[in-house]
Amino acid sequence: MKHYEVEILDARTKQKLTFLDKVEPNATIGEIKVMFHKSHAQWYPARQSIRLDPKGKSLRDEEILQNLPVGTTATLYFKDLGAQIGWVTVFLTEYAGPLLIYLLFYFRLPFIYGPKHAFTTSPHSVVHLACICHSFHYIKRLMETLFVHRFSHGTMPFRNIFKNCTYYWGFAAWLAYHINHPLYTPPAYGEKQVKIALAIFLFCQLGNFSIHVALRNLRPPGSKARRIPFPTKNPFTWLFLLVSCPNYTYEVGSWIGFTIMTQCLPGE
Repeated sequence: MKHYEVEILDARTKQKLTFLDKVEPNATIGEIKVMFHKSHAQWYPARQSIRLDPKGKSLRDEEILQNLPVGTTATLYFKDLGAQIGWVTVFLTEYAGPLLIYLLFYFRLPFIYGPKHAFTTSPHSVVHLACICHSFHYIKRLMETLFVHRFSHGTMPFRNIFKNCTYYWGFAAWLAYHINHPLYTPPAYGEKQVKIALAIFLFCQLGNFSIHVALRNLRPPGSKARRIPFPTKNPFTWLFLLVSCPNYTYEVGSWIGFTIMTQCLPGE
């Protein structure tokens, strides 16, 4: 069996970083990343981008060396993707924040609305219902992250988590501040408006969960397969006939229902 010699250069400076001798022809890019990591401990596989051209696309981990357009002496280029963080950790951080932040406003901690309203309770039932719905939504997201979602990519750049959390956490604070404010007024059309909007919220939450399960079932455990989604026997998945990503359609529908229920614009 003929072995390969693999030279890895820095994509920016073209400096030689390492030379791998006697690499098996059926070695994957993922395995080459592990070999490279042994000589450069600071660049673990998840933060490596290996490519055929300095400005080209990253090669997938599952691509095989002998199937690439290279000779037995192959030159590959490396780019550092920066510190990485796992997607499960990202989602748990993003979703746990809004859950806790909303409750700070709901219980009216002294530093939010002032000592006069500290730990007071709203007289409006819709405020308590909104807290239940908001908490349910993010607890559902946390549970889906742990038990439903299967990720095609293991990590994302660590720096992005600050941007993501700013959006999720900031939005939750803005929303919670208005709904739990001592001067909050309930919906104009009373209980009828609240009940109809609650039905919309719950319907869309169930639809969103159904789509997530359907997408999960398209990807076998441990794989990175990307299959075209299709409707199943579950009626909630029939929306695939109309839109590409019905999970987002249901997500938007949930927040529209929440907005109507609370009659509070930040919910939109």
